[in-house]
Amino acid sequence: MKRREFLQSTSLLSAAALFPASLLAPEARAANTRRFPKPLQPEMDGEVKVFRLFVDIYQQEVVPGFKFHTLAFNNQVPGPEIRVKRGDKVRVIFKNKTELNHTIHWHGMHVPWRMDGVPYVTQMPVMPGQEFVYEFEAEPQGTHFYHCHWGTLLHMQSGMYGSLIVEEPDDPIRKRFPYQREYTLIYSAHDSNFIRNELNSMLERMKERMYLMKNGRFDKRRFAVFNTKEEFVQAVKDGYLPPYVISRRSRAELPQPNWFTVNGKSYPMTPNIYIKTGENIRLRLINAGTEEHYLHLHGHDFWQVCDDGLPVPQPWQRNTLRLSPGKTLDIIIEGKNRGIWTFHDHDTRRVTNNGLYPGGNLLALVYEDLPAEETELNMMARKMGLPNLPIVALDE
Repeated sequence: MKRREFLQSTSLLSAAALFPASLLAPEARAANTRRFPKPLQPEMDGEVKVFRLFVDIYQQEVVPGFKFHTLAFNNQVPGPEIRVKRGDKVRVIFKNKTELNHTIHWHGMHVPWRMDGVPYVTQMPVMPGQEFVYEFEAEPQGTHFYHCHWGTLLHMQSGMYGSLIVEEPDDPIRKRFPYQREYTLIYSAHDSNFIRNELNSMLERMKERMYLMKNGRFDKRRFAVFNTKEEFVQAVKDGYLPPYVISRRSRAELPQPNWFTVNGKSYPMTPNIYIKTGENIRLRLINAGTEEHYLHLHGHDFWQVCDDGLPVPQPWQRNTLRLSPGKTLDIIIEGKNRGIWTFHDHDTRRVTNNGLYPGGNLLALVYEDLPAEETELNMMARKMGLPNLPIVALDE
């Protein structure tokens, strides 16, 4: 064999080895499992499943080289996944370790109204250092989530959200589309400048409020809380200026997200979705942010099987779906077209990192049984002098 032929053949072998190995090697697979919500293991108190959640300030790395401070459940973004059976008795002991107020709202759940987590409507906010115990029966079935309902504009995009899965013992989806694996994907959007400035401002306001309360100087007008609407209206007539008249915000405009995440990460650190030929997998899609996403899968149609946690009367095939804020949708992907495929937001403004494409909500559907020869170098890769097909591009 001539030297050139030898070099070409060894280059092809290197490409065939390196490319799939970078996605399918044990260490890569192990790292990928850490990009999905971590299950929270309950304690048992008789028939009651007891979960413990706390919130604290946490520094989240969205991509290598960029971090920002978040408000995180159990020091992780998203918060840990709570998974129970329909009808389970659930108790969540929530501890506030920050200097801000918080609550937890159980989005999509049919909880007693005093457990709904809306401050000044169903409960007082959980103040710094305090605990609150939520108790409910897990209803209805399906894909749901939990999030803070205090200062929601800031707290949700700061990381205070997590998945809540209520399993149906006699799962109709598994009967129709037998699957063994499922993945939870939680989408969000973040204005890092707004988060930084507003979080600092809110912390300063809370220090003032805590000082006044400690010294018995609670004042309804300063705290902007009133017993009735009529009391509030009268206060305005008497000269009270509501906070929306004198803006406290760090900027006049509302947040303009510059980072878009899936499970707290932006491309290229977003999770891979693994599948095999002939396999069905279930994706639980949750929009815990403020932006709409138009999720498109290359090379496949998928079945939309659930809407807001509940099975749809008739599953229907699609390749693009609209995931609005607060929505959850479940889809089934059938392993019918072996390869490595993109699953991304087709509003490409959401596929950016701080304005640079590609980034944000960009994932890969990866077939585990992809033959190595299918990854051999193409002509353009050889012309660019690349040793193997690249799998990370940061600037197109």
